[in-house]
Amino acid sequence: MNIQGKGTEGNTFDAIVIGSGISGGWAAKELAEKGLKTLVLERGRDVKHGEYPTAMMESFEFEGRGQVSKESKERQAKQGRTGYTTHPQCAHWFVDDVDHPYSETKRFDWMRGYHTGGRSLLWGRQSYRLGEVDFEANAKDGFGCDWPIRYKDIAPWYDYVEDFAGISGKAEGLHQLPDGKFLPPWDMNCVEEHTARKIRETFSDRIMTIGRTTNLTVPHKGRGPCQARNRCIRGCPYAGYFSSNSATLPAGFATGNLSLRPFSIASEILYDKEKGKAIGVRVIDAETSEAIDYFAKVIFCCASAVASTYILMNSKSDRFPEGLGNDSGELGHNLMDHHFKVGASGIIDGFEDKYYTGRRPNGIYIPRFRNVSKETERKDFVRGYGYQGGASRLNWARGIAEFDRLGEDFKADMIAPGPWRMGIGAWGEHLPYHDNKMTLDYKNTDKWGLPTINFDADYKENEMAMRKDAQASAIEMLEAAGFKNVQGFDTGSAPGQCIHEMGTARMGRDPKTSVLNGFNQVHASPNVFVTDGACMTSSACQNPSLTYMALTARAADHAVKELKKGNL
Repeated sequence: MNIQGKGTEGNTFDAIVIGSGISGGWAAKELAEKGLKTLVLERGRDVKHGEYPTAMMESFEFEGRGQVSKESKERQAKQGRTGYTTHPQCAHWFVDDVDHPYSETKRFDWMRGYHTGGRSLLWGRQSYRLGEVDFEANAKDGFGCDWPIRYKDIAPWYDYVEDFAGISGKAEGLHQLPDGKFLPPWDMNCVEEHTARKIRETFSDRIMTIGRTTNLTVPHKGRGPCQARNRCIRGCPYAGYFSSNSATLPAGFATGNLSLRPFSIASEILYDKEKGKAIGVRVIDAETSEAIDYFAKVIFCCASAVASTYILMNSKSDRFPEGLGNDSGELGHNLMDHHFKVGASGIIDGFEDKYYTGRRPNGIYIPRFRNVSKETERKDFVRGYGYQGGASRLNWARGIAEFDRLGEDFKADMIAPGPWRMGIGAWGEHLPYHDNKMTLDYKNTDKWGLPTINFDADYKENEMAMRKDAQASAIEMLEAAGFKNVQGFDTGSAPGQCIHEMGTARMGRDPKTSVLNGFNQVHASPNVFVTDGACMTSSACQNPSLTYMALTARAADHAVKELKKGNL
């Protein structure tokens, strides 16, 4: 097996990081830069920055002009539920459901890719801080357990990761959406600027701003800038957005302390009852099915919310018969995702002489305005939602349904830009319900003989009430901005489909009700850290990846300090 990097020879390291996505990349960088000989275990193939096979292809170069084949639809039936993940431009990044099955008591759309960088190559790149209102929410309304940290604990680490990753955005001074260290923002187009102005004039409790994204508006740390091609999901050879492949992993390799082993399925964390701590990770080689043990003083579980929890649940011993760190019985429970695909759209007149340049890879953002103060409290639901969206000119596709039109006039109409349309869709918070869970199925195993996962999770009354308000508020704002033919929509949202899965190994103050402490350490095995989405105690409504980055950098700093003190 070819191991990339110049780290320690053999099977013993200072630290092991499971997963190379957003959280794993940050753990690898931080631990290696702080002097630890670090091994990254990646379940899938190795992909180096720039090795993105469809990044420079044009639409006409795809077989079948980009149509998904019948075979692909059958082999990626669950991955295809998003409507875009099985398109030939990016299907190679997502798993094959036949080789990587899971089952559902209730529908859960588990979208993932096994390769170096993981979903850091595929993410939507929206980067928002959680605010104090989010960290206090569970304690205030009684859903879930109290977060063991507050905004002040993570704020310096938001600063730290933003400085490296590069976040473009505009400061707005909102307590529910704290400002960060921003690069220059992307520009809103004329209709978006008009709409933002009307929303500020009409509503005292809400604003519209440009989205905050890792798509670089200027060169940053030797990367970018973004070329505004809007082909981000293919992988960016220009490093125009933040990914493990283009940013954190190269930084880690530059230290000489980092090694990466691909095709390495982490099946369990090894625990020594006599020492009272974890001692390593058992790996199944994905190509040979050989079992190999790797050893380290510190283990960072960063495989994604579901996969990290799977590893903990499958790590059974006399001390942990129900999975490593599962003294509370909460491991696998409190599964969350954001609900979305609800909002409104409309057409506006008066800007027919204006257009825009480039393919901006970013939209607008309307921050949460429900339940953020005493004046904005709702009786029908707790927590809240924010909107993403944008305005554009309708293109030639608007003529597809006009079967009765032919000829020169029709051609001229289709060449000319269509009317301006704007759509906004809500991303809403999902409460941490104990009965939303994942379990291991030992009867139905995969090709390596490992148990598969069963999901049993849904959205409940609070989320449904929130969706009604989100649609009504979207209609209200567009109509206030002068749009006509405003239509609300709610096309339904299944857990997992937003690809923001969280929870299942939550942080907490009390080991009786949580899996991790305030520094992401497993309560009963403090040399094991879990810093991906599994650690989240609540979901808030903001895209969560920036929070994973900050929590990971913070945990890595704590791990190295504790290691030096001899506490791990």
